Amino acid sequence: MLKAKKKRSLGRPRSSELKQPTNEIILQTATYLFLANGYQDVSVDDIAKKCNVTKATVYYYYDSKAELFTEAMVQMMFRIRERMRAMLLEDSPLYGRLLKVTQAHLRATVDIDLDGFMRETKNSLSSDQIKKMQEAEENMYKAIEEAFVNAIDNGEISEINPTFAAHTYISLLRVGNYKNTDNTTIFPSIDETSEQIMTFFWNGLFS
Repeated sequence: MLKAKKKRSLGRPRSSELKQPTNEIILQTATYLFLANGYQDVSVDDIAKKCNVTKATVYYYYDSKAELFTEAMVQMMFRIRERMRAMLLEDSPLYGRLLKVTQAHLRATVDIDLDGFMRETKNSLSSDQIKKMQEAEENMYKAIEEAFVNAIDNGEISEINPTFAAHTYISLLRVGNYKNTDNTTIFPSIDETSEQIMTFFWNGLFS
């Protein structure tokens, strides 16, 4: 006699049955499209088609393209901040940790122009949305400022205003992916660019 098939207990479904929430799919897809094409050249229709959902579904979760763009950029900057923080909490000299962050940041943002996004969307976003993005960008770099504070407290680097040090470093990061009119970079590789940024920064502040 065949044994009755044991029923699976109710509760958490198998991993194969788990589906990513629709709002997360929309957000991830929108982020990809915005970064690839810019704000103006991406429509809600484009996002809906890429997600295989209706336009009404997108608007169910996000009231407007501006709101979706804002949330996409805020979440992206949050992920960058968490990755930076993890690198900066490693047990190694500050110089090496900053070099690692520099390399990772330049690779991640080689085709991303956050300043350009802000300029492009200036007339499309509300003042509250712009402020939300600016706050997210500031928070993204808080981990760097915290690393300077800890290094000063531990006697690893000399006393310096950590906010000034963080913003000086950030300014150099922005220069790192600069491209000439013929689309060539200042240095031939990201590794060399990172080394030049760190040498200039470190010798300028802590020589």
